[in-house]
Amino acid sequence: MQGVSATGPFRQRVVSGERMFGTFLKTPTSHAAEILAQEGYAFVVVDEEHAPFNPETTDRILAACRATGIAGVVRVADTGQILRVLDCGAAGVLVPHVDSPERARQVVAMARYRGGARGFSNTTRAGGFGATGMAEHIAMIEDPRAIDCIDAIAAVDGIDAFFIGRGDLTVAYGAQSQAASEVRGAVDAITAAARKAGRRVFVMSGTPEDAAELSAKGATGFIMASDQGFMRQGAKAVFQSYAAALSEKQSV
Repeated sequence: MQGVSATGPFRQRVVSGERMFGTFLKTPTSHAAEILAQEGYAFVVVDEEHAPFNPETTDRILAACRATGIAGVVRVADTGQILRVLDCGAAGVLVPHVDSPERARQVVAMARYRGGARGFSNTTRAGGFGATGMAEHIAMIEDPRAIDCIDAIAAVDGIDAFFIGRGDLTVAYGAQSQAASEVRGAVDAITAAARKAGRRVFVMSGTPEDAAELSAKGATGFIMASDQGFMRQGAKAVFQSYAAALSEKQSV
């Protein structure tokens, strides 16, 4: 694994429980990753599942991540994409719908050379174009049936962290919000299983208060919005400030 940040390889930072901040990338450009690296973010998650990325754009973004020292993780649409993104130099993979130990083992096998099913090539960016590298794996827990076997999933060797998909859990449970008791119960079950198995927990958090609450439960990785969300927030704030200033001037 070659994904490197200011304080060491990304996997080392994950398993050591270092608190890190990142965001989703939804736009197929390397600029957002470069800007976020300059602002001190530890990682970005290229969202191939829900955004218009192709292999070439993901490759360019991962190259930019390496050049600027920010870890590039990829949320793949299916396990068949794991080999490609790891070869491109992804520091990790975020795999949706890990709802059973069998699914977790499949993820690990697709991402590992020894003891797995990952096709070997050390002429890729991940192999330093001649030297072999490794990567870590993040399993996404977003299905209610995963909660029933969460301890077994957590016990699968090779899964370093869980990402709790609270949005999908909310929909799956038919709940009104992420604050619903069944969603909060699922979060507690996941964090407890992760703690017991020595795994780390990543979450998407909408407010500092929410992040603080989840940190108290053991979360160490925090995804805040996305590049699109930051753009919208910034654009809205600037627009409102200018509109207010000009309105005040006209009223004088």
